[in-house]
Amino acid sequence: MHLTPSHCPVCGESLTVTRLACPACDTAIEGRFVELFVRCDGKLNWIAQELKLSYPTVRARLDEIIRAMGYEVLAAPPAEEKQRVAEQRQAILDDLAAGKLSPAEAIQQIQALQGREQAA
Repeated sequence: MHLTPSHCPVCGESLTVTRLACPACDTAIEGRFVELFVRCDGKLNWIAQELKLSYPTVRARLDEIIRAMGYEVLAAPPAEEKQRVAEQRQAILDDLAAGKLSPAEAIQQIQALQGREQAA
């Protein structure tokens, strides 16, 4: 059994685990999401700004984490879902205005949101 080092071999400070990897399938989990999640009070739009990602991308990643932990992603209540869709739409428009998305990408993401909104 291998012992995991707890201190930096160069400076002696405590080490922080920020990456987990599976050698069988090459899956890697990296980052400090829980710390960021707590610091941003669980608000995904704040997390999206911190990570410089769109809200839908952050939501999808959180859903992946939930599934990877063996849980089912729960559907939000209708009023909450409408608010979430409105926030996602605004995040897409903000990303478009900031040049993070092309007009075609923004249209595609908004159309996908409209499909979800009609399904709810």
